[in-house]
Amino acid sequence: LTDNRNRAASEVRVALTRNGGSLADPGSVSYLFNRKGVVIVPKSGTTEDDLMMAVLDAGAEEVNDLGENFEVVSEATDLLAVRTALQDAGIDYESADSSWLPSVSVPLDTDSAKKVFRLIEALEDSDDVQDVWANFDVSDEVMAAIDA
Repeated sequence: LTDNRNRAASEVRVALTRNGGSLADPGSVSYLFNRKGVVIVPKSGTTEDDLMMAVLDAGAEEVNDLGENFEVVSEATDLLAVRTALQDAGIDYESADSSWLPSVSVPLDTDSAKKVFRLIEALEDSDDVQDVWANFDVSDEVMAAIDA
């Protein structure tokens, strides 16, 4: 979100260049992402089976266990139906948004993960950047090495 597109593009270009990246043409990597509806449901008092029964008929594609929460993924056009199904079943959710999910994930080693995290932080620090989507996958071992 910006009132000055030239300034915003310049800030993003500088952040990318300083962190070893480059700015591609608009839409050049959009084929790597799919628009999906994502609902985050806290685990408190909800089982995965109850959640699946509530949302499958509403158009949910998958239910993922994220540790403390469940993630319900659907087509972006089915997001409202999934939210309504959860409300009808008496299941509370934390958030329900349309998002870009990667169709292909790229595994990162420790050095690459540090660079990507530094780049994402630089992009998110810009006042004109609203969202950042990426298609990387960082294993638990790599995360532990980075945190150490």
